[in-house]
Amino acid sequence: MDSRVSELFGGCCRPGGGGGALRGRGGAGAGGGSKGKKKSGRNRGGKANNPPYLPPEAEDGNIEYKLKLVNPSQYRFEHLVTQMKWRLQEGRGEAVYQIGVEDNGLLVGLSEEEMRASLKTLRRMAEKVGADITILREREVDYDSDVPRKITEVLVRKVPDNQQFLDLRVAVLGNVDSGKSTLLGVLTQGELDNGRGRARLNLFRHLHEIQSGRTSSISFEILGFNSKGEVVNYSDSRTAEEICESSSKMITFIDLAGHHKYLKTTIFGLTSYCPDFAMLVVSANTGIAGTTREHLGLAMALKVPFFIVVSKVDLCSKATVERTVKQLERILKQPGCNKLPLLVNSDDDAVTAAQQFAQSPNITPIFTLSSVSGENLDLLKVFLNILPPLTNSKEQEELMQQLTEFQVDEIYTVPEVGTVVGGTLSSGICREGESLVVGPTDDGKFLQLKVCSIQRNRSACRVLRAGQAATLALGPFDRSLLRKGMVMVSPEMNPTICSVFEAEIVLLFHATTFRKGFQVTVHVGNVRQTAIVEKIHGKEAACSFGLLVSVGNFSKAGQRSNPSGLQTSLLEVRVPLQ
Repeated sequence: MDSRVSELFGGCCRPGGGGGALRGRGGAGAGGGSKGKKKSGRNRGGKANNPPYLPPEAEDGNIEYKLKLVNPSQYRFEHLVTQMKWRLQEGRGEAVYQIGVEDNGLLVGLSEEEMRASLKTLRRMAEKVGADITILREREVDYDSDVPRKITEVLVRKVPDNQQFLDLRVAVLGNVDSGKSTLLGVLTQGELDNGRGRARLNLFRHLHEIQSGRTSSISFEILGFNSKGEVVNYSDSRTAEEICESSSKMITFIDLAGHHKYLKTTIFGLTSYCPDFAMLVVSANTGIAGTTREHLGLAMALKVPFFIVVSKVDLCSKATVERTVKQLERILKQPGCNKLPLLVNSDDDAVTAAQQFAQSPNITPIFTLSSVSGENLDLLKVFLNILPPLTNSKEQEELMQQLTEFQVDEIYTVPEVGTVVGGTLSSGICREGESLVVGPTDDGKFLQLKVCSIQRNRSACRVLRAGQAATLALGPFDRSLLRKGMVMVSPEMNPTICSVFEAEIVLLFHATTFRKGFQVTVHVGNVRQTAIVEKIHGKEAACSFGLLVSVGNFSKAGQRSNPSGLQTSLLEVRVPLQ
């Protein structure tokens, strides 16, 4: 591991400290084989070196340090249970316990007997709150002690209850023929590919996709993990409903198109479905080619945390794989990206990368695997199993307290049900029987409707919370009045529309001159609309761009702030009313 990465994760030790060897335990999310015990943390004078440490424990968040949990009193036990409930709430159903660590982060360690007693108490606490525990890894600490002592890292996850599982959305990016759909097929079906694309057939939605082997639309696949960290997928002939019922954590993969002519569809998937993370798939034998750079730029401009998967390592030599990895590392370290690549070679690396990936925006894990031989496929599953959510419980609660806003991404007509819309609830809470307004229509109005029923991951659901994706049945509501890009909001929001707005933009690449009167396509959330540049304000020497755009029938309720965070110019845009 790179020295800079070691400072962030690795041994978590000061220079010269008696860091610890990491030993893996069996089961999903467990570490690999022993890495060997380091030399005693003492110098020649017999004095101990600086002690190993972790960052001090934070009051917020889902990580808890415990020195030991040996035979607590009843009062102490109840207090520990309450504390666990708080940590699980902060992690939206997940918490990580570091046993043998003081609150200031000092790695003290416990003896074998003390560790067994502490884990027994932790298991009792988990049972009390309806959760399971999984040992992620053990770390031997030999600082200033002749007796072997170790700390243990434990994942606590709640048992699924009434569809209240943790749901993370991962957008899958990468050049055409890089193996995106095949990788998703292997992950969700539980069977390796035959080398000719058999695993991807169930993911395609259209005949021409099957014939060409290329994705042209947006499809969704789910991968579940139960409370013990075990994979739940279609391998046991499960239905989607059974996977949801058995899972404590759900990974929803958004399979996007890789071909350049479907780039607008890919952009729509990134802006509309609000993915938590992105997985950039790069073929080991072709390297960075085609739309790989564009997809990387899109993920960075939209501030979507991404990790990289180098696929098809079975088709080329080790030297070719290393060359592709070095090419990726070189691009990630450039000033435009300023990322710190972390090559994942073991289960311990996967655990470390998952825990730090969501906390540090500069870390980019890199996996090298094969969908045919299955090489390193388990490392990716370990990573996805432990990957924490981006938002904590407090942020989630604030979103739920806002007025209801639902993005309309898909529209269907279902026999005996009527009109059905699919999308994501951006804010608030949506319940069965709730009255909302939808719009804007062609004449700029909002129409009243009623939510008859809700389905989430193909299972009936009574309550939909902010950040969750679902389909809503609207009964006899006329489908012709609906279109993609509309929003369904609470009548209390009193939504209005606009045809002109100002925006700050970053010009990533353009082949011709960008000037007044230029026609553009604006992607804002789930809105995709043609627009005309009316005026450009304050062009800076460092960034020769900026505009004022106008778009038609833009709901203020559905507007999003520009997520790029790069140097921008003010822009005014006008969109023709339809």
